[in-house]
Amino acid sequence: MKVTKQEMERVAVLSRLSIPADEAEAYTEQLSAFLEYVENLQKVDTEKVKPTTYALPIENVFRTDEVRPSLPREAALSNAPLQEDGYFKVPRVLEE
Repeated sequence: MKVTKQEMERVAVLSRLSIPADEAEAYTEQLSAFLEYVENLQKVDTEKVKPTTYALPIENVFRTDEVRPSLPREAALSNAPLQEDGYFKVPRVLEE
C-alpha cells in the first residue's frame, strides 16, 4: 500500500507527532514499506494453524522442592543490625 504525503501528515496529526519536513519523505517510505509487509502477511494461509498465546511451550523452570537443612539461626542473625530474643528486630511501620 503506497502512502501519500497527505496521509502521512494526517497520521502524524492523529498521533500527535511532529515530523520535520526534511524527514517526512523518509517516514512516508518507511510507513509504505511496513504496510506492504503487513499486506504480504495477510496473504499467508493460516487456515490449519492453531491459535496460540505463546510462541514457545510453557514449562516450569523451577527446581524440584527438596527438604534440606535450613540456615542456623546464629548465621542468619549474624549480620542483622538489630535482633531481639533470636529474631530480627525491625522498626515499627504500623501504629496501634
